[in-house]
Amino acid sequence: MKKIDKAMRILIAGFCINLCLGILYAWSVFNKALVTDMGWNAADASQPYAIATVTFSIALLVAGILQDRMGPRNILMLGATMTGLGMIASSFATTPAMLSMTFGVVAGAGIGFGYACLSPAAMKWFHASKKGLVNGLIAAGFGLAAVYLAPLTSALITNYGIDQSFLILGIGVLVIAVPLAATINNPPADYVPEAPKVKAGKAPVAVKKSNDISWKVMLKTPQFYSLWIMYAFASATGLMIIGNITTIASVQANLPNAVYLASILAVFNSGGRIGAGILSDKIGGLRTLFIAFALQGINMVLFATFKSEATLILGTAIAAVGYGTLLAVFPSITAEFYGLKNYGTNYGVLYTAWGIGGAIGAAVVGFSMTHGEGYGLAYTISAVMMGVCVALSLVTRPISEEKSAQLAAA
Repeated sequence: MKKIDKAMRILIAGFCINLCLGILYAWSVFNKALVTDMGWNAADASQPYAIATVTFSIALLVAGILQDRMGPRNILMLGATMTGLGMIASSFATTPAMLSMTFGVVAGAGIGFGYACLSPAAMKWFHASKKGLVNGLIAAGFGLAAVYLAPLTSALITNYGIDQSFLILGIGVLVIAVPLAATINNPPADYVPEAPKVKAGKAPVAVKKSNDISWKVMLKTPQFYSLWIMYAFASATGLMIIGNITTIASVQANLPNAVYLASILAVFNSGGRIGAGILSDKIGGLRTLFIAFALQGINMVLFATFKSEATLILGTAIAAVGYGTLLAVFPSITAEFYGLKNYGTNYGVLYTAWGIGGAIGAAVVGFSMTHGEGYGLAYTISAVMMGVCVALSLVTRPISEEKSAQLAAA
């Protein structure tokens, strides 16, 4: 089989694995059921999700280090197995503490282990000029999962209850994701990705050389801290909407059965990942982030006024596109600034911002509920955070080739 065919197989398998691991984005359905069916309060129902986001980011860092040294296959298979077993164990959880352990820690760690290995492997099989598109497609599978998982989970809960729903979904992950994980590997050491075809008479696609920089040296660059803050603040805003959208719809627009909003989130989240990946290949990652941050900031300023079904759908779509952009562009920027050799570790370090962002988003909601009326204060705080992101995206500059070479030699 031709190597380009192998590259496509890696990309398709990675996309499908993320369709299984994306169970995290269907949590709003579980959240609502735990409150309405089990009588849990909002804080207890959100706790497993918040813990899962932090565990996810920590596991992604650990998995990034391991896959840089050992390759992606075994780490990915371990992650898929842990996700499935964590879901199955969640079917036996009877308290918030137990569910926080089974879903938040075990499944959350499994999702992080699995997710960490897909983009590094896929990018190594494709030309550097396609890194945005490749990251966008891989990440899209994770976001797109909620399109089918939200209605599927809702139907399972209606017909079989919460416990059996966890069990069925966990078995599904083991049956589908683990075998696919066994097909993922890195290309041979002498492999050279095929360059994009260009029309006759046109110059080949030029790509800026990326030197391989270690995580310790990466931490000495000011660009890293700018990227980290942008990632944390923008993730906090997106995850706040994703984790609370069905409750927001019920409280703010009197839409008690708006489970479909989770699917709308997933579609535009995934579309944003693919679109932003393509756009970043054309205009650059930082410019793409600026556009996404500006739109998300305006959206947060206006979100409290979205009290009809139509306006809430529009706001949800914009929030999803803005959030989806992060998961496609930040991996590409990491590879562009710091190279592919240590990408798993470097992106894992940067991705801690996503986990902290999830905690910030949950804290913002809790603060808003305690000190305000509804989600209004949370939207205001989010708008301010997005303003910071806009400013940072304007002042942050890529690492020059000369500086990159110096850092790589350090």
